[in-house]
Amino acid sequence: MTEKLVKFLKARLDEEADLARRCDGDCCGEWSTHGHTVDFCQVDLSGFHPTIALHMALHDPARVLREVEAKRRILARHVRDPWPCHDLRDLASPYTVHPGFPSRA
Repeated sequence: MTEKLVKFLKARLDEEADLARRCDGDCCGEWSTHGHTVDFCQVDLSGFHPTIALHMALHDPARVLREVEAKRRILARHVRDPWPCHDLRDLASPYTVHPGFPSRA
């Protein structure tokens, strides 16, 4: 079971990293917010509630890539566990609704 869960997690992390890299093709740096506006890559998107704008800005590609790398390090430390330990199950928990989520994880 651990092998299936590790493979599943690696695939999700690869997807997230790939998407983050595609969103930051010109290396525009950290996204920011100003009230109702999200500023990224020299483009402003306005009309958002300030809380939603801040949430979007906190998911800028550079931050997502740092998070993916941190999760990969956690995964590497636990890859040989005989049964998915609590850390692996916690890493997998955001993906429980994904159609490829392994049963009994």
